[in-house]
Amino acid sequence: MTGDMTWTASGSADPENACPIAPVVDIVFSRWTTPILWTLNAHGRQRFVELERRIARITPKVLTQRLRQLERDGLVSRTYHPEVPPRVEYEITGLGRSLAPLFAGLTEWASAHLDEVERARHDYDGTPGR
Repeated sequence: MTGDMTWTASGSADPENACPIAPVVDIVFSRWTTPILWTLNAHGRQRFVELERRIARITPKVLTQRLRQLERDGLVSRTYHPEVPPRVEYEITGLGRSLAPLFAGLTEWASAHLDEVERARHDYDGTPGR
């Protein structure tokens, strides 16, 4: 990411409208959304059980809820195959793939700055009175 990005306030007194990226943050960075999208992007179309295996520590209930929300948001598509037994597959959509530059930028930022974050945390936690 380049350093020429500017941050500007919207001028809104309404806290929900004060940050123009808040809706995107709510959609993309809800717990488990990023691992689900990342996994679908990396491994392609998958069945529920495949996703569950690849995403450690997610419960079936939470995976179901997140997949439904991602489908509602248009980031994931669900295909039902009326077979015996029924088969359901999930796939990242074009809209979901359009988030790739955002994830690439965050990956770049993480590579460049997570060590600094860890040092800052260490320094903060080592400060008496905290």
